Amino acid sequence: MPTKPPESLPATDTGKSLWDQGWYRHARRLDSPNFGPRPVGTEVDLIVVHSISLPPGRFEGDYVQALFTNQLNWEEDPYFQGIRGLEVSAHFYVRRDGALWQFVSCSDRAWHAGASCHQGRSNCNDFSVGIELEGLEGGVFEPAQYETLSSLCAAIAGHYPISAISGHEHIAPGRKQDPGVGFDWDELRNNLGWSEERFPAS
Repeated sequence: MPTKPPESLPATDTGKSLWDQGWYRHARRLDSPNFGPRPVGTEVDLIVVHSISLPPGRFEGDYVQALFTNQLNWEEDPYFQGIRGLEVSAHFYVRRDGALWQFVSCSDRAWHAGASCHQGRSNCNDFSVGIELEGLEGGVFEPAQYETLSSLCAAIAGHYPISAISGHEHIAPGRKQDPGVGFDWDELRNNLGWSEERFPAS
């Protein structure tokens, strides 16, 4: 079970060596051009969990990395025509084997949530960290992914004042369905040891 910070941990980093200007040292860095500054004075207090695979259901290759860095060859698969020209990013991407990539500093605003609202606040990109899991919405995820995700969430919460974690489906209901019914929120909550209030209502 991953090491977690205590519930009472203040919003200051007790392990500064884990972070360098919003970059997490345990992630493989690949810079995306799709980001911007957060609004001045905004606290990063939400984690948003997504799922992605390109094309949907295919779990090999580097298409996701190519998408987030604007290098996807739109002609390589018929599915790509439907997302042609899309400019998006997430802060992190967790592959099926648990390998972790980072595309945007957590100090900056990644383009992952789109039109969204959490607890009455819109534009969740402004105040959230976005984590993509390699997978299919509604499908199941691998133990290695839960292990990496749990450790990553604990590290983020040790560096930023995280008060909640949500799925994309919860902040954009009716528009998004990821990570979906196959994602085990109970496993993540048990791994982290966080209170139920931080998680989406079941």
